[in-house]
Amino acid sequence: MAMAENTRLGLSWFWQIEHNGSWYWEISNVSARDNYADDVYAYLGGPDDLHSAAWKNLGPGETYQTVPVAVGCVRGGFTEAVQALTRYRRAVCLKPRNSNPPCPVIFNDYMNCLWGDPTEANELPMIAAAAKSGCEYYVIDAGWYADLHEDWSQTLGSWQTSSTRFPRGLKFLLDQVRQAGMVPGLWLEPEVAGPKSILAQKPDNWFLVRHGKRVLKNSRLLLDFRNAQVRLYLDQVIARLVNDYGVGYIKMDYNVDSLQGTELNADSFGQGLLEHNRAHLGWLDGILDRYPELVIENCGSGGGRMDYAMLSRLQIQSMTDQENYVKLPAILVGASAAVLPEQLAIWSYPLAKADADQASFNMVTAMMCRIHQSGRLDSLSPQAAAQVAEGVRIYKDVLRKHISAAVPFYPLGTSDVTDFKAPVALGMRSLEQTLLGVWRIDAPATTQVALATSNAKLLYPTDLGIKITAEQGTLNVEFPRSRMACLIQTQ
Repeated sequence: MAMAENTRLGLSWFWQIEHNGSWYWEISNVSARDNYADDVYAYLGGPDDLHSAAWKNLGPGETYQTVPVAVGCVRGGFTEAVQALTRYRRAVCLKPRNSNPPCPVIFNDYMNCLWGDPTEANELPMIAAAAKSGCEYYVIDAGWYADLHEDWSQTLGSWQTSSTRFPRGLKFLLDQVRQAGMVPGLWLEPEVAGPKSILAQKPDNWFLVRHGKRVLKNSRLLLDFRNAQVRLYLDQVIARLVNDYGVGYIKMDYNVDSLQGTELNADSFGQGLLEHNRAHLGWLDGILDRYPELVIENCGSGGGRMDYAMLSRLQIQSMTDQENYVKLPAILVGASAAVLPEQLAIWSYPLAKADADQASFNMVTAMMCRIHQSGRLDSLSPQAAAQVAEGVRIYKDVLRKHISAAVPFYPLGTSDVTDFKAPVALGMRSLEQTLLGVWRIDAPATTQVALATSNAKLLYPTDLGIKITAEQGTLNVEFPRSRMACLIQTQ
């Protein structure tokens, strides 16, 4: 997606290419004199021969369909364009099965927590801590299928429970999640196979192939979803997880780049990839038709694949796996232009020795859209744990009912993820409330935000000395210390 603003006329054009594979856009002028363009054009589309090694021979009566593109124009600038895109995505891209209006709170055991090392002993205290904090889903991330001390990327695709990690079985552990009042979830990377997995013994037509060899990327073979046997195998995997294990959430990851595509049964690499991409979307449609209550997260190495071909189907998008939490607010500001707030999942991972300031900073970032809670909740100080629990409570009781109707606005403009000396702010406005997040990293103590209101309320955190005052259309937010954040509510 992108946008182009005509500052002289006060118009902004914007677009998004709704495709989960190769795409291309360019913008230029046809001719120019005296520094003014006579004609400006934008080319927006999918894979082609020049940029993506994609071409297809058409016989008599055959047709070719390119990828869908949405184009719009508004009076105004960046904020107005993003708000129009947000409304379009809700009206056109979202289907009832992926709208997910309750916005449940999700705990995932990966980020600054177990780091892909799930065991029964590691998980049990985390399950108790997540439930105590008010989480509603509990997701076990990568590694649940691999034996202890095994390189889990080598056996991807088998998707059988590790016996060395879970002596009483994975089902026992998932039952503990349910007994704690949460819905269990598992990590999956279904589009690939490890070179030592059982799938590696399948014939070549199970995989993307180029120059006579299977594509191996990041220690992974890439499955070809045009093959009905591939889709059937993965259907059986999903059925086992949902029906036998009672999984209600699947984090679907994608830690590779398919590059040009495949030469098997295709006129070109790129055409084979395009057909594979479309077959993958069709497979997702079938999964969600069969399991309408199943929540599927679009991860892609933490936000590596983020588009409205995927997000017109899947309920939630991982924003980033950025490990430095003070960079997350600036990333959130940008990502809010690309993904609906009710689909945009943001990590909150207070570190093991976090104080109340750090814990609340993490929570403020996640509470703007969708909470992906993580971190060692079982070992937080009482002060930090209290901030997490209070943030989750306010999110559930006050904020989340407004998220699926909110549109973002940018009172301080967009943010530079490398500039810690500038304050960061993001607003979410619905008919019933305006929510403003303000972050101080290494900026001055007071942040001024242009916001015409006389009834601003400090919503969270209320016990750390943050003060707000409103005067003459300006909201002043005073932080007593650096690396703090807050949520402000107006009606």
